[in-house]
Amino acid sequence: MLSTITSNRAFASEFWRGVRLGIPVFVASAPFAVLFGAIAVKNGFTPAETVLMSATIYGGASQMVGIELFGQTTPPWLIVFAIFAVNFRHILYSAAVGRRIGHWTGVQKAIGFYFLVDPQYAELERKAENGERISFVWYVGMAAPIYILWIVNTWLGAVFGSLLPDAHALGLDFLLPIYFLGLVVGFRKRPLWLPIVIAAAVVSVIAHNLVGSPWHISIGALAGIALAAAMPVSPEARAAYDEPPADGAGESV
Repeated sequence: MLSTITSNRAFASEFWRGVRLGIPVFVASAPFAVLFGAIAVKNGFTPAETVLMSATIYGGASQMVGIELFGQTTPPWLIVFAIFAVNFRHILYSAAVGRRIGHWTGVQKAIGFYFLVDPQYAELERKAENGERISFVWYVGMAAPIYILWIVNTWLGAVFGSLLPDAHALGLDFLLPIYFLGLVVGFRKRPLWLPIVIAAAVVSVIAHNLVGSPWHISIGALAGIALAAAMPVSPEARAAYDEPPADGAGESV
């Protein structure tokens, strides 16, 4: 009985640790979700369709790109390709996260990859680098409030968007880029961080002017990857990326 109570408390503690990390994320993403809801309705979507898009695609930047292209005479294949270009980074996220969650079950991994957004990846990597075990309950604790509030704020924007002040005019839509900048800076102690970030940023800016959005995102990312692959990595840095030892299938705190 005592062991069950202790286990439940441990699970609850891990869950709320995740929730606390999710709070600044949904605060920063709230204006962006409201803005998306309002823009989607202005482009001909109903509030129900807008909420469904947020619930199923669950990718802020790619949703914005999709909405803008749906309102034009753009071939469907090009819309899909554009969204893929924006979300290309998630392939890299999945590869990095997969080695951290080898002890999860198949169902847990499927759920985890669905909720794998930028801040979720950053916090998971930070936790792993500190030598902490990545538990599924912690992961869900962080993911759940972000996902739920993203959908709620999308609905608010879709229904009341015309009554709200312009997020662009107030600068509220800049909260999310600032938060993402903080995530990037959080990895500054990694080897070769600065030259890779500079290369990706410069190439992305150039691509934005020459090629346009959303292609500049993937082009900048590929430039950073190419530079990282070309630069030598010390044995210490490579050891830091070794897969943590798995203790078999299943979940534990």
